Amino acid sequence: MLDTLSKLKNLGGKMKNNLMFKVKEENELMKFLLENLQGKNRNNIKSLLKNGQILVNNARISQFNHKLQIGDDVVVSKSRITENSLRGINVIFEDDDIIAIEKAEGLLSMASDKEKEKTAYNIVRTYIKAKDPKNKVFIVHRLDRGTSGIMIFAKNPETQQKLQSKWAETVKERKYVAVVEGRVEKDKDTLITYLKENSAMVTYSNIKPVEGSKKAITHYEVLSRSKGYSLVEANIETGRKNQIRVHMQSIGHSVAGDKKYGAKTSPLKRLCLHARTIVFIHPTTGKTITLSTKIPTRFAGMFKGNKVIREKNNVGGKNDNRK
Repeated sequence: MLDTLSKLKNLGGKMKNNLMFKVKEENELMKFLLENLQGKNRNNIKSLLKNGQILVNNARISQFNHKLQIGDDVVVSKSRITENSLRGINVIFEDDDIIAIEKAEGLLSMASDKEKEKTAYNIVRTYIKAKDPKNKVFIVHRLDRGTSGIMIFAKNPETQQKLQSKWAETVKERKYVAVVEGRVEKDKDTLITYLKENSAMVTYSNIKPVEGSKKAITHYEVLSRSKGYSLVEANIETGRKNQIRVHMQSIGHSVAGDKKYGAKTSPLKRLCLHARTIVFIHPTTGKTITLSTKIPTRFAGMFKGNKVIREKNNVGGKNDNRK
């Protein structure tokens, strides 16, 4: 029924003796595990599933009736990966070289002087080391603490170097959604300015280039309007620091909750900015990877009954890997 590939021995602590299996014929996960884990009953296996200790093709699986295909790799981990330990992130894509997550707002991308432990990096690190303590994770890019949405991490330094050194060429599209103050008049527009950060770490927008400034291009489209706010989708052609926040301020429509860049209101008690979509060329396989999430429920809730939002969410959250 299966071929035991190996037992990972002497990995230390609770991670000793992970079991790895190769599926030889189609089956349901519960039946597969019952047949091949000696001494385990249905309740034991349900506990393993609940605690995130069953992985299929590197993905954590909790459904007992998950369909297994010929060639699937099944790992039984001795370390728990609980929902609590993953709080703040949602893994949306993973392979041998890359892991992509949806980060919650309020969570730092990586450690700062004030916060060392509760970061997206550390949570991802805990997640992959639960599979194998030898696993490592490397930062590729960051999101502001207040910004939610998609982040990409590398699993090895070679992939990190490839992504970072050719980021502009590798990333084909990055889209954000934002709730901004006021009713944006134009349905769509392109903003082209030059951004420069001052000594107080505040970025300013200039119509013409100044010494030390960098060109920034943002294409935006209004998805919906309410009495005091607009829901905007921003496609950034360049990835400058605080680009969307500064550009929206420059046209008089600051991102809601963004006091640093001119917002006067905070209807959701957060920075209303979400990294929704990224399209990039996989540095190893050469495939086009499209990762997308839904518009945050609380954002959409400010614009109830909008057909465009429903249509966007019907395609959001469906991740696609194409050649």
